[in-house]
Amino acid sequence: MTDSSRETAIIHRMSSTTVSPETSNKCSTDPLMLVDVDHVRFWVGNAKQAAYFYASAYGFQVEQLADLTTGSRNSAQYLLTQGNIRVILETPLTKDHPASQELLRLGDGIKDIAFTVIDSQKAYEAALRNGGTSAYEPRTLSDANGSVTMAGLQVYGRAIHSLVSRTGAYALPAVKQGASFAPGFVPTKNFSLNEWNLKHPCGLKFVDHCVGNVEQGRMNYWVEWYENVMGFTMFKHFDENDISTEYSALMSKVMASGNHLIKMPINEPADGKKKSQVAEYLDWHDGTPGVQHLALRTDDELSSVAELRRRGVDFLALPDTYYEQVWERVDSMLRKHGHEAVKEDHQRIRDLGILVDADDEGYLLQLFTKPLQDRPTLFFEIISRRGSQSFGKGNFKALFEALELEQGRRGNL
Repeated sequence: MTDSSRETAIIHRMSSTTVSPETSNKCSTDPLMLVDVDHVRFWVGNAKQAAYFYASAYGFQVEQLADLTTGSRNSAQYLLTQGNIRVILETPLTKDHPASQELLRLGDGIKDIAFTVIDSQKAYEAALRNGGTSAYEPRTLSDANGSVTMAGLQVYGRAIHSLVSRTGAYALPAVKQGASFAPGFVPTKNFSLNEWNLKHPCGLKFVDHCVGNVEQGRMNYWVEWYENVMGFTMFKHFDENDISTEYSALMSKVMASGNHLIKMPINEPADGKKKSQVAEYLDWHDGTPGVQHLALRTDDELSSVAELRRRGVDFLALPDTYYEQVWERVDSMLRKHGHEAVKEDHQRIRDLGILVDADDEGYLLQLFTKPLQDRPTLFFEIISRRGSQSFGKGNFKALFEALELEQGRRGNL
């Protein structure tokens, strides 16, 4: 890839966000400058069936695949897309694939939050110099059309970060327009849900943040890892006084990349009378840290949640008393900082069970699904931001009480 095409790729990504001159000047020299979330890789027991679930329930396009029919002998992979979200569902086809034993022990889940970088080799080497541990060494897939180079860093538990650089027809702007994801992938044919989803969109646009759960006492270790290895900084900090109920508590620190395009909150359990959601996650994840939830951004929370509910997505239920107090709290905060009131219909928000919060920058709307599988581990958050860049601190108590109700139903509180 030429220097000019590299700059074009960076500008293409950053044209939609505000970046300081210092950050812009750093782009061309910092090998760990993250351009985008390249993709999120799930390891699943049956990628074909999982593709139907995420297409039917969440409106993803099942766009490309690499399986036995395309010459892939080690695993089957399906590329799902929606907006700027790219999900790879991967299933091992042999007992020697590293996913085989991991799936048996941990179940389906997110293996990899992969980042686009300018040069994967240089980014990987820089991360190792900074104290990172290799998950796998750089490897390149290439053909006459271009190449995709990937290298992996081990993060908490099962999770890794792949650093991905692309050239030619596999450059990220081309992939966003429907070009092949990587050598070996081919378009799906006659997948009927794709046409249905285009006519009935869920409106999910991109990955807003990704939350990891780690063992008690390990949050600060991973905060320092993101700071030292990846050059992230702390964006927000919540302690047990912020995130607690009568029965349980947790602590969380939000790490952000240099341009704040990528945010990675890290949770650990705190002492409480009963078991927190993080402790429940770890119990049902063989004590292994991992990704707890993926937050997906939408420009229209009400339309997205309404369509997802119509498709049968299960969301956490809030008590009616939540809406008896929320508007006074939110409106007071918005007035205090000179922001307009919540423009969405209040009754519709209540009917859809959506949470609302505000801070000095504006407000946000959010809602959390129930677990995506039988193990109470991974779930999604659907979020829309109207200025606020926080994480719904005012909703923590109501949200965690709702989570505790679900834990009680599962016998895990």
